[in-house]
Amino acid sequence: MFVRRKMNNAYNISDFSAHLFWDTNKEELDFDLHSAQIIQQVLEYGLMSDWLLLQNIYSPQKIKETVLKLRDLDKVTLNYLAYYYNIEKSAFRCYKQSQLSQNFWNS
Repeated sequence: MFVRRKMNNAYNISDFSAHLFWDTNKEELDFDLHSAQIIQQVLEYGLMSDWLLLQNIYSPQKIKETVLKLRDLDKVTLNYLAYYYNIEKSAFRCYKQSQLSQNFWNS
């Protein structure tokens, strides 16, 4: 299992809530290689403690760069991140994607 060390603290994927990575082999998750997956799972399904842990593992710049590139985020998470980072929602890739796709059920 990959362990990230930061400021004399060791983090591993099992420090996050157990429900976050139920569909993934935790032994294969790498904080560098799978950063987008880890960040997205924590943001959409994590607890506040997971969000705080994520901020200890990744720099604010890394999280910001990653979320801007994600193809899909739920509306609540998108609104929170836009407010938190003081960024227009239109700067997020997921927002642009949602504007392009038709919603046949609500039209």
